[in-house]
Formats: sequence, structure tokens, C-alpha cells
Amino acid sequence: MKRFIYLVLILCVWQSEAIAGLPIQHWTLANGAKVYLVEVPGLPMVDMQVEFDAGSRRDGPLRGLSSATASMMGKGLKAVGSQAAMDENTLGEAWADLGAIANASSSSDRMSLSLRSLTRPELLDAAVDLASRLLAHPSFPDAIWQNERERWVASIKEANTKPATVANRAYNQALFGDHPYGAEVDEGSLRRIDTRQMAQLHARHFKPCLAKVSIVGALNRAQAQEKVTQLLAHLPVEASCPVLPALPEVQPLKAAQTLNVPFESAQAHVFIGQVGIARQHPDYLALTVGNYVLGGGGFVSRLTEQVREKRGLSYSVYSYFGTWQQAGPFTVGLQTRPDQAQQAVKVATDVVAEFVKSGPTDNELKAAKDFLIGGFALRLDSNRKLMDNLSNIAWYDLPLDYLDTWTAQVDKLTANDIQQAFARNLQPNRMVTLILGAQQ
Repeated sequence: MKRFIYLVLILCVWQSEAIAGLPIQHWTLANGAKVYLVEVPGLPMVDMQVEFDAGSRRDGPLRGLSSATASMMGKGLKAVGSQAAMDENTLGEAWADLGAIANASSSSDRMSLSLRSLTRPELLDAAVDLASRLLAHPSFPDAIWQNERERWVASIKEANTKPATVANRAYNQALFGDHPYGAEVDEGSLRRIDTRQMAQLHARHFKPCLAKVSIVGALNRAQAQEKVTQLLAHLPVEASCPVLPALPEVQPLKAAQTLNVPFESAQAHVFIGQVGIARQHPDYLALTVGNYVLGGGGFVSRLTEQVREKRGLSYSVYSYFGTWQQAGPFTVGLQTRPDQAQQAVKVATDVVAEFVKSGPTDNELKAAKDFLIGGFALRLDSNRKLMDNLSNIAWYDLPLDYLDTWTAQVDKLTANDIQQAFARNLQPNRMVTLILGAQQ
């Protein structure tokens, strides 16, 4: 019981510190790496995350290369100097012995390596050293990739039998066309990927000058600098930092488009949308708050009120802005009976058009602010959530006081601000409407 009470007190103190203010320290190392630190001294733990511009939008014709590379980074390490090679099992045992966790992942924009460790010096030193090897010297074992690829192919084949997968693929293709955001991983592209190409992608992107490192935990600046230097020590430092090739811009839709996709399904799957905004867009907060009213607020949103509550056309209906490095999607999604699909589309599009024209009411805006501001502390109540916020600040070059000023920025938004933001960024008469499984 004493231990339980002590833990509760620690968590309460830690949460109070997190809510009270989050000074973010930022500096650049001599090797060019950009470091972002939030000190959280209450718990003897640290999270570190290093990220590179090596997400799936960099795949080119080898769709799936970024994800494959990330998934294979933890499958083994090369022998370097006096350090022996490690296979997947040995590496897993090493992490378990340290009580640490490391994981590589890939998204549309970035590839990340995350590390969580206790801050006891001997444990943290060994964990960072092992993560440094993982970052710089993955072995990409070919035999394991052959097995992993077959599992991936099998999962794709299974997913292709599901209406949601088919609908999402067709919708993304209609929205993004030839842009990398619209590319889909399929069996053919996976068959063209080998471990040599993974090593090439790794060598091309994993350089200290291209790294953004986020740290949350019980380290001060001097300790953080020491550990980041150790983490990146095995990566090659070049005289000049390479410039990654520019990617094409996401092109807005020129006209409305309706796609009817035949599919045997008990429910019709509906997506309505267009190209939206990038994460750095100045209208991001206004659109976020407005979308809570439109379709992001669950049972209190306008779409739910009109599509579900008043007409019973769908159990669930929602809207969201996918905000990435480049312009992501604005999407309305719902499922309905096949014979009701056209009616549901008409109601949903009318709701969107009216919201773009008139914006939220004062009462709707107040309710949205109360919910979003009232729940803001819950976005910061763990190291993991802090890391998610900090890494986004680092990745998108947001102001260092972004979290401290967030509630004030939301609170000062007016209904007119939101209406104008929606009018600037959405064109209801130029949206893709995809209906899968509706009666013809």
C-alpha cells in the first residue's frame, strides 16, 4: 500500500509539472543533428526518438521500401570492430536484459527509431550504445526478409477481400493520383524489394545532419547532449549535408468526381473528400476546432446529428483532416445500407457545404473549445504523449512555445475565423465521392 501511495504521489507531481508548463530546449550539434528536449525529472526514465525524412513518400517505384526497411532494422546487427554480430533473438535478449525497448517505424513522411530506457547510468549507457548500433549497422538479413515478405504478401491478399481496404485504396488513388501519398503497396512492388535496396535507402538517409532527435525524460541538457552524441556516433559525418530531392506538390482536384465501386458487401462504404492542408498551414488550428463541430466530435457533431440522429442513415459518420508534411486529405466517411447510400451522400455533402458557407454557431464553438481545452492536459499526461507532441514540433518546425500557447490560440478563435478558414481550404463542389457496394 505504501508503494502504491508513493507511486500515485509521483504521478500526481509529474502530471502537475507537465500541465504547468513545458519549456522545450532546442539546439544543433556540431554534426548538424537538431535536438529537442523536455526535462521530466519526476520518473527515472527517458524516451529518445530520432527521425529522418525517409518515409513512404520517398519510396519511388519500390512501394513499401521504407516500411520494409524499418521493419527489418531490428532483425540483426552487423559485426563491427570488436562487437560481434547479433541476430534477432540475441538482440531481443539484449534489450530484455537492459529493461529497455527500441523500435523502428515508418510513416508517410518519416522513418523513426525510438528508445525507452531507465536512466540508471549503466543501463542507459548500454541501451544508447545498443541503439546506436541498431541505428547505424543493421544487418538486413536476407533469409528473414524472404519470410517477412511472404507474411506481408499474405496479409495484403487477405486485406484485399475486405471492403474497407478496397474503398480506401480507390479513394486515395482518386485523391492523390500519381503523388507518392496515393501509392499503394502490392505484391508486385514487394517482390521487387531486396535487402540491398534497404541498405541503400538506409545509407542515403541516415546521416546525423539529417536527423531530428526528440528527448523526454529525466535528463538535463548536458546529459541529453552526451547521449545524443553517443546515439549518432556510428553514423557517417559528411563534409556537406546532402540535399534530398524535392518531391512534387499534391495537386488540388480540378473537378468533382463520383466513383461507384462494385463489391459484395452488407454495407456500402462511402468516402467524400478532397486534398486538404499540410501540417504547417496557418489555418491548422481553426480547421481542427471547426472539424470537431463538423464531424470530429463524435455524437455531438453536425454530421452525426443530421446523418445518424435525424435520419438513421448510418451508425457512425465522421470527418477529419489528415495533416502531413505535404497536403493531406480532408475526408468524410460513413457506412450505410446499400439502398441508402445516395441519400446518405446527399445529406453529408449538404452538411459540409452549409458548414463551409456559414461556419459554427457560437454555442457549437463554445462546446468545441470547452472540450478541446478541457482535455488538453490529457494529451500531455505521459512520456509517450509528450514525445508525440515534441516530435511533431521538431518535425514540422513549430514554435517552441507551441504547447504553452495552444489553449490561448484556440480560445481566441471566433466563429468567423473558422468559417473563413474552411472557405479558404475546402471546395464542396470539387470533391471526390467514392461509394463502394451501393445498389446500382
